[in-house]
Amino acid sequence: MEFDAYVARPVAPGARPAVLVFHAFGGRDDFAEGKARALAELGYVGVGADLYGVGRRGTDRASSAALMNGLLRDPEELRRRIAAAVEAARSLPGVAADRVGAIGFCFGGLAVLLAARMGLPLRGVVSFHALLKVGAGLDARPVARILVQHGQDDPMVPDEDVAAFAAEMRRVKAEWQLHSYPGVVHAFTNPAAADAAYGTVYDADADRRSWAEMRRFFEEVFE
Repeated sequence: MEFDAYVARPVAPGARPAVLVFHAFGGRDDFAEGKARALAELGYVGVGADLYGVGRRGTDRASSAALMNGLLRDPEELRRRIAAAVEAARSLPGVAADRVGAIGFCFGGLAVLLAARMGLPLRGVVSFHALLKVGAGLDARPVARILVQHGQDDPMVPDEDVAAFAAEMRRVKAEWQLHSYPGVVHAFTNPAAADAAYGTVYDADADRRSWAEMRRFFEEVFE
């Protein structure tokens, strides 16, 4: 299977830090590529990762879930693809290979947290409305710093998942933060999210605040 990447470059010359963007359950789309362009405007090389393969995209909720669940049922393959995406970004021309981070949304948020748990060579990762299932316990402190941006009323992330995640981060003495936005549910960064019954609703204030927190985070980790 072939994979590709969407790359947005800043106008600043020289080797620049890079930030990967891991997509939601539908695959790399206009939303993810827009985030890569927004990162380029901040001076980073924005790299829209592809975890599904060229041309493999969900067209509705059912097909998107099928693509995501296929990888979740094969954790070794998911790990392999995440590692390959990180290595591809680090090897791009104009990227400072020792200054790479990642962000992810929904399923992509789970992917960036997994990347940190895998010990991949990332300075920092930021998840937005990620699934927070802990999975197999960590044996060591993650290399990457971790910022979790979470909707406090996200129906897809029960309180016990948040508590278990926090407990593990404390156990391994990870360098991490969790920002929890009251009254906010899943997919709060996506303007197209408008299904209250499903638990996905855009929140402009949480979107703005979480992006600002991400900007501060990367300013620190890339300093």
